[in-house]
Amino acid sequence: MWDKPAAMLWIANLLYSLAAVLLLYGVLFVVIHLPIFPLREVKVGGELSHVTREQLKLIVDRHLQGNFFTLDLVKTRDAFQKLPWVRNVSVRRRWPDRLEVQIEEHRELARWGNIALVNTYGELFHAASDKDLPVFYGPGDGVREVAEHYQLYGRLLQPTGLKVTQLALSPRRAWQIGTNSGMVVELGREQVESRLQKFVEAYDHTLGMLNVQVRYADLRYPNGFAVRRPQMQVTDARKVS
Repeated sequence: MWDKPAAMLWIANLLYSLAAVLLLYGVLFVVIHLPIFPLREVKVGGELSHVTREQLKLIVDRHLQGNFFTLDLVKTRDAFQKLPWVRNVSVRRRWPDRLEVQIEEHRELARWGNIALVNTYGELFHAASDKDLPVFYGPGDGVREVAEHYQLYGRLLQPTGLKVTQLALSPRRAWQIGTNSGMVVELGREQVESRLQKFVEAYDHTLGMLNVQVRYADLRYPNGFAVRRPQMQVTDARKVS
């Protein structure tokens, strides 16, 4: 090999190139880790109602380690993401010394039993809220489904003045509504929307005219619905034409 100058020259050039790359990497590594590129500002944006300044300061003090170049953006995002009311976080560097953090909070829609809260996307999250929220019940895979139907049933009931305070979905996919009047409305599994629409159309000249509070309404009849009054504990069948 020593008698092949071309090969020797090629190897020498390769070694010189590797040495130059390693030297450049070493210089960049040292320069980047020098305390001359500190993060001087962390700017947090978003409509924040529940995330507090104290929580943000704690995250910055504990988890933002490194300078402008060495800060781990993934770990930084995960640190903010762990706050109870945070749904989504984006983090980016802004030259020369700023970190921008954009936070999207959960917006509570309801409670999922006494386990968690449900946001407006039909997602569960764990946080504390003192709001008077409707309560949802259902199987574990039905959170989004219940949230979507809550909006639908609420719109359908608007003409009656009733509001949905509880909504339950059984494992067999049968629906039950609890209202602010204390009345429970049984919808069943089939033709649920049309049953509820007929109930709303008949409400003013049937239940709306009664001087007593109705405790229970069963809509699982082909041509009408049945109601129960708390005083008599009996069922009256009222036909809806």
